[in-house]
Amino acid sequence: MRHKDEQWEKEIRKGPFASSPFTEDHKRKVLQQVEWMKKSEEGSKGDRPEESSRLSRLFRLQVNNASHKRRPRRGPLVAGTGALVIAAGLFLWIWDDGQLVKPVIEQVYPTAALQLSDGLNTNLLTDKMKRNVATTMRDDLGKQLKITKVEDLPVSGRIYVEAGNESEKEYAQIWLDATTGNLREVGMRREMQPSELEHRYLRQVPSLLQSIGSTPTLKPASVQRFVSMKQGELEPISHTTLALENETGDGYGEIVWHQDKAVSITGDLRPDQVSQAALADARNAIEALSGKVNLDLVRASRSKDDELGKDTVFFSFKDNYFVQMTEGKAGMGYTVGDANHYEQDFADWEEIEAYYQELYNIQESLLRGEVEPIIKKIFKMDLQAYKLHRNPDHPGMVTFELESSKDVFQVEYREDGRIKMITRGEL
Repeated sequence: MRHKDEQWEKEIRKGPFASSPFTEDHKRKVLQQVEWMKKSEEGSKGDRPEESSRLSRLFRLQVNNASHKRRPRRGPLVAGTGALVIAAGLFLWIWDDGQLVKPVIEQVYPTAALQLSDGLNTNLLTDKMKRNVATTMRDDLGKQLKITKVEDLPVSGRIYVEAGNESEKEYAQIWLDATTGNLREVGMRREMQPSELEHRYLRQVPSLLQSIGSTPTLKPASVQRFVSMKQGELEPISHTTLALENETGDGYGEIVWHQDKAVSITGDLRPDQVSQAALADARNAIEALSGKVNLDLVRASRSKDDELGKDTVFFSFKDNYFVQMTEGKAGMGYTVGDANHYEQDFADWEEIEAYYQELYNIQESLLRGEVEPIIKKIFKMDLQAYKLHRNPDHPGMVTFELESSKDVFQVEYREDGRIKMITRGEL
């Protein structure tokens, strides 16, 4: 049974704090910070008076600004007004275009939010190291993970900090310079709920989807974040991937950010954004590969990757046939394929090896007889001048290429010579 709210909790839910989601976890953190501030004030009154004064001024300014926006309700006076203001100030959150983002205390004193497991040798960490660890997790990962390991690495001149559990979804490794306290290397990961994603990302979603002709109504489904910094790099780089879907679950999209910049956008195309000429060309390619005419279009999507310099349109048809058209820095790419899975039953590894050998040794004349009519119909080209190359590491796949040109066809086939997939360019 939930205990009765304390008076300061009720006050926090009023006035400028009324819309803030106040939970038991928030209460616990507020009480921890109040206790921390009490101990800090008692133990070091003469150490950093300017910090305490600056924090008090910041709290008063935030509360005053908020009170101008919304008239506070009248309520009973509470004993210990100073503690109430501190608690309220600690709970006050910074706004990012309408979304609550971070508590003031974590902005001003990031090390105060560090979570430490018992038994750690925290004497290895200087104040600068603690601040670098705290701000790196806060700003780049978006969450303070509990520190589970602190280790001195004297040979490399580093201090190693580990947070979270390697077997779990949230995990961080941070290496610091033992002398300067600066970051040397960082590796962090986290999966989060869409509601936890910062508003600066979420607000971009509709316009980014519209920019590739996709429906802007796709909703966030899941988020993954990776943060990396290698030796010699100046700062950590975050990679955030947002998966999107529609209400029925049959629509899909994805957006990738490096830091705050969107570098890749994928989404289902709206019907009015599907090129009828490209669709007709795709149906012609499917007919050439499979002999099936006018297959129904199941899905059309587009992926624009600025980092790789590729713009790809993907068509998926009934009976698991597909066509992918790519325009990139290296030129045009085109793939037509049969995505049906044809299982083979093998009794042991000897049978598997024999099957691979059969694929590798298939007669060139048989392959050419199967693939040349398809390529001629799709690309209006003759393969006679192209030389066939086999790769023992990839049985069931060959390439046709001109010795004097970079024009290459990659062909995947089955043991009877039937063609599964043809790709031209962008290999």
